Amino acid sequence: MLRRILPLLLITLVSCGTGGQKTEDKSDKADSPFINSTHQEFVNNLASLCGKSFKGEQAYRSHHGDSWADRKMIMHVTVCEKDKVYIPFHIDDDHSRTWMFVAEDGKLRFKHQHLHEDGTPEEGSMYGGYANDEGTAFVQYFPADEYTGQVIDGGAGNVWIVSIAEDLSWYSYRLDRDGERRLEIRFDLTKPIE
Repeated sequence: MLRRILPLLLITLVSCGTGGQKTEDKSDKADSPFINSTHQEFVNNLASLCGKSFKGEQAYRSHHGDSWADRKMIMHVTVCEKDKVYIPFHIDDDHSRTWMFVAEDGKLRFKHQHLHEDGTPEEGSMYGGYANDEGTAFVQYFPADEYTGQVIDGGAGNVWIVSIAEDLSWYSYRLDRDGERRLEIRFDLTKPIE
């Protein structure tokens, strides 16, 4: 009799301890520097491009800025860690820009670093914003933070939309301001360059 009751008692105890449901493996979430899991997934997708460089072209430019259609644009995915990915972005011979995706206080922050040739920061460097909760593993939305509104005229209305195709065939950097599309650059990820 005891042999029959003991296994049932053990099953009951195990079921009560987990609410009768399977427990979720939270080890990956516990190790993530991001509160929102899609932010980690997005960073992981960017990091999958690590060590590669890609050519880009202007997909759209509004009347608010000069066209970059004839410019040579290259992105280099360089620093790739769980809590950050850095992508230097070159336009012709101008190597001053780096797109930085970093974990700050559990949130995903997108920053634009601009440096002089001697490595010192340009005035207004590090503008950007924190990802909101509308994104996915393949697209994130970064409304401008307060600092951006202070250093860029009209920049408080900026939203950067950074996207990666689900098949990893392209990467897009897009800027909207006050709900109006201003600029989009698209990079072909199917043809890494040397």
